[in-house]
Amino acid sequence: MLDTRKIRVLIVDDSALMRQLLTAIFREDPAFEVVATAADPFIARQKIKDLQPDVLTLDVEMPRMDGITFLEKLMRLRPMPVVMVSSLTQRNTEATLRALELGAVDFVTKPANGMREHLGELADEIRSKVRMAATARVRVTIADPVSTPPVTQSAIARSAASEGVIAIGASAGGTQAIMEILRHLPTHVPGIAIVQHMPPKFTALFAEHLNRCCALDVREATDGEKLCSGMARVAPGGRQMMIKREKGEYILRVFDGPPVNLHRPSVDVLFNSVAQMTATRALGVQLTGMGSDGAQGLKAMYMAGAFTLAQDEASSVIFGMPDQAIKLGAVREVLGLERIAARIQQWSADALNTRTLLNKA
Repeated sequence: MLDTRKIRVLIVDDSALMRQLLTAIFREDPAFEVVATAADPFIARQKIKDLQPDVLTLDVEMPRMDGITFLEKLMRLRPMPVVMVSSLTQRNTEATLRALELGAVDFVTKPANGMREHLGELADEIRSKVRMAATARVRVTIADPVSTPPVTQSAIARSAASEGVIAIGASAGGTQAIMEILRHLPTHVPGIAIVQHMPPKFTALFAEHLNRCCALDVREATDGEKLCSGMARVAPGGRQMMIKREKGEYILRVFDGPPVNLHRPSVDVLFNSVAQMTATRALGVQLTGMGSDGAQGLKAMYMAGAFTLAQDEASSVIFGMPDQAIKLGAVREVLGLERIAARIQQWSADALNTRTLLNKA
């Protein structure tokens, strides 16, 4: 029998216009039911208790209590899927990244002007992300956003580590997953290239946030930059990123290519470039996210001799991207998120030992 149960949504926003517009967007699709709206977190708190919604849409700036404070309290006391809906300002962008760290599944940015005229253009995105959130496994991470955890030392030499490359792809839930991995890596691992599905402006702040939380040098990627050990580079939102091997060095290429799998940046673009370059010295990691972006590219890496990992279902917020890669036969090992950083270090050490033996032969 088909599941005809509607996705029950609670809209939390201090703007009466936004509550009205979001309600209209969900009512256009019979898969959704808006169970209530709330003008602030105090009203929302009672409605969550009374109505038990499946998904919450949450604004950042609200009276009496801001959305981030409310989200942190909510994730401690009653974890549930949340999609942030906020305007694209510097302050709200930083707050949205904090919300993702706290456990929000995804976010949508409000139009800067002409709310009534332009919000309808985002209707499909809003419904898609809320639909996805309804299936998510909420991972609660309440942590100091600027703390730097201890990093296990590694015997891998910087010069040797620079001979390899690590490529990571993620979407929904990926900000948490990437942070969890990078904060447990030492500086002496091969250079890391990251594609996280994110719009412009968010990726630079995301990279800055990661840089404060780990031992690696993390920045938004720039075209022509050399990728070395101890570095992690995040593909800029709205652009594609690939890796080229030139004169024995790994060079990042950032360019204005078309969307691939509806995404720019696309994980497949990054993974396919690694497969064509020097896959036997590469590690590919497919993390949480909706859809299949990265599956074909990871398979190309696998076929070219790369070592490939995928995050397991239990630790994924959305298992779509890892699941598609696994079903395609692109994955050598499936691991829980808490084991991936250690496996990366082990792969780096094994790769170094193999190269040392070959050099001595």
